[in-house]
Amino acid sequence: MLHASDVRLGDLFKIGIGPSSSHTVGPMVAAGEFVTELTATGDITRSRHLRVVLRGSLAATGEGHGTPGAVIAGLQGHAPATCDPAVVRDAWTAVRHGGTISVAGQTMTLAPIEFRPREPHPLHPNALELSAVDEHGATLLDRTYLSVGGGFIETLGVAQSTTPERDVPFAFNSFDELHALCIEHGLTIADVVAANELAAGTDPVSAASTIWSAMDSCIESGLEPGPTTLPGGLGVRRRAPELADRVSEGSGFAAAVSRIQLDAMAVNEENALGNRVVTAPTNGAAGILPAVISHYVRTAPPTDRSGVVTMLMTATALGAIIKSNASISGAQVGCQGEVGSACAMAAGALCAALGGSVSQIGKAAEMGLEHHLGLTCDPIGGLVQVPCIERNAIAAVTAVQAATLTLQEGDHAHLISFDTAVKTMRDVGADMHEKYKETSLGGLAVSLVEC
Repeated sequence: MLHASDVRLGDLFKIGIGPSSSHTVGPMVAAGEFVTELTATGDITRSRHLRVVLRGSLAATGEGHGTPGAVIAGLQGHAPATCDPAVVRDAWTAVRHGGTISVAGQTMTLAPIEFRPREPHPLHPNALELSAVDEHGATLLDRTYLSVGGGFIETLGVAQSTTPERDVPFAFNSFDELHALCIEHGLTIADVVAANELAAGTDPVSAASTIWSAMDSCIESGLEPGPTTLPGGLGVRRRAPELADRVSEGSGFAAAVSRIQLDAMAVNEENALGNRVVTAPTNGAAGILPAVISHYVRTAPPTDRSGVVTMLMTATALGAIIKSNASISGAQVGCQGEVGSACAMAAGALCAALGGSVSQIGKAAEMGLEHHLGLTCDPIGGLVQVPCIERNAIAAVTAVQAATLTLQEGDHAHLISFDTAVKTMRDVGADMHEKYKETSLGGLAVSLVEC
């Protein structure tokens, strides 16, 4: 596994579509890579039939998360960052019961997608199997992909790179190691990440500006009039546009809190609609960091790009540490890995932008994660709507509170370190029952039926 310092800004913050980074973005990327490999081997012209199998959480909540459409769209050549979201939403309609699709210019027969929710892969609950066969029934390519959260995928049977494409000047895999680097070289966390980005060939300021622009556009889109209910059959009311009118009329503390909540909800309603969003670090938690950055831009001088870049660089380091030492996948550790991680990233990022020390950033991030330990992933109907949308709104405010409290307290040490909180989250996730890990088999996911 790559160290935290090898995780890039563009890895954690992927511009894609809703409603799920692990169930939509990851499977679309996997399908695209399958076609790329099939083409590279020359077997694309011999392929006549395709088979798709979804296992575990991808099967249990895949339909509500748009997984089938994402796979079909990926096979047809669409990519999360550039596709028309409407195309992805409609991709499965014509072949729900099987049919023909065009793959890299070749017409192929697609068997009905197989859903196997109670047959998870032993290595990860989000597993996707793709196979291509010729006209005689001989298998040309058979691949199993694991969608491990945040749009990241792993291909079984193919050696995973354990080294980065380029060496980075500052290697770390824990917050303690990152803190030591900062002290030794007189750098901030953002400085360390920016230096590593530059070494990897990325302009950190330009990349961060692009990501923030996409996040900000998502907030604005979520505040605009449009559908009054979210898709999926639950009839969940779309609330952000109506709330925007009320918040704009208020002032003071309540209005400031409401605006943070509003921005987070706007993003997550866009996610639920299957529109353009940015993983932060996942789609299910995509509203938290944008809402906190937006709060900073509105309220904390100077409101220039440097503060936004600082926040995204700092959040990258914190998210990378969590991903490398625990998980950002709700199907693997519950929603503590999604909303908890995003809250930690946002809390530390805001603390950094407001001038917090490296120690204070770790303290704020720990606080954000600590108070989400044990949080279950139990979406009703397998949809990223209830409790996900409100959960983002609450966690965004929590992140601001964690940063504010940390700065008010000065340099007093926290009893629990950020690294300890990350390890605890990993252990709690391992102990958590599978029905609370994005399978919609327990918790709130069944309460609507039971009431």
